[in-house]
Amino acid sequence: MMYPFTTLNDDTEITHSEMKPDGKVKVYIETPDNIGGFHNATCWLPEYKWEDIKGYSETEMSYFKQLIRNNAHLIIEFSQEGGILNAATS
Repeated sequence: MMYPFTTLNDDTEITHSEMKPDGKVKVYIETPDNIGGFHNATCWLPEYKWEDIKGYSETEMSYFKQLIRNNAHLIIEFSQEGGILNAATS
């Protein structure tokens, strides 16, 4: 299951998984493009292992890497609580 984390001004959606038994959390970034498709990237926390990067420039990836690094502690916490919406009501 993937949980919403945030939506950026350009409609980029950032979601995350529940924490896996091995302690990993999948973070998925997806941005609609101008031709009906999507740019996307996946990051695995806590290793910050990036994979399946499609359509993003180096500048965009630099921004996303910093954004995820700055918010990883929150994403990891929310991954253990059923997402931000469940964490907010706990």
